[in-house]
Amino acid sequence: MKKEISQEKLRLVLSKEEILRKVKELAEKIDKDFNEEPLILIGTLKGAFIFLADLVRNLKNPNIQIDFIRVKSYGMSDTSSERIEITKEIEIPLEGKNVILVEDIVDTGLTLKYLYDYIKNFNPKSFKICALIDKKERRKVEVLIDYVGFEIEKGFLVGYGLDFAEKFRHLPDIKEVIKDE
Repeated sequence: MKKEISQEKLRLVLSKEEILRKVKELAEKIDKDFNEEPLILIGTLKGAFIFLADLVRNLKNPNIQIDFIRVKSYGMSDTSSERIEITKEIEIPLEGKNVILVEDIVDTGLTLKYLYDYIKNFNPKSFKICALIDKKERRKVEVLIDYVGFEIEKGFLVGYGLDFAEKFRHLPDIKEVIKDE
C-alpha cells in the first residue's frame, strides 16, 4: 500500500452516529457491571484516545481514574509487526483494582495478548477488555474481549482514532481504505 491516500480512496463503514450510539451502549454495560465501584480505565495510545474520551463521558460511575499505555507494534505501515514494545508505562497502581483496558481495534490479537499478560502481572482485582472494533481477518492469537463495539471481518480502517501512517485519526467516522487494483 502506498504511503499517500486521498479522502476519495475511503469508503464509509461506520458513521459518527452509529459509533456514538455503540459507545453509549458499552458505557451502560460497564456501568451495570461495576455500578459505582472504583474503576481504572487504561487507554491504548494513540488509537484509543478518542474512543476512551467518548466512553468516559458516557459513564455514570463517579469513581473513575484514567491512565494510558503506549505500545509500538504498527509503526508507519499497514502491517502489524511481531515485536511489541511499551513506550509509555501505566502510572496508576493497579494491584487490587478494577481495570478495563480500552482498545480501538483488535486485529492480530498480538498486542492485546501482550498487554493482557503485562497488566495481569500487576494483580488487579478484576481485569476486562473493551474494544471498539474486533476485526478477525488477520487474527493470529485468540483473545477474550469483554466489551465489543463492532465486529468487522476485514478491511484497513481509519478514522475515530484509527490511522494510516499517522493520518486520518481526526475523521469522525470510520472508513475503509480502498486499495488500488
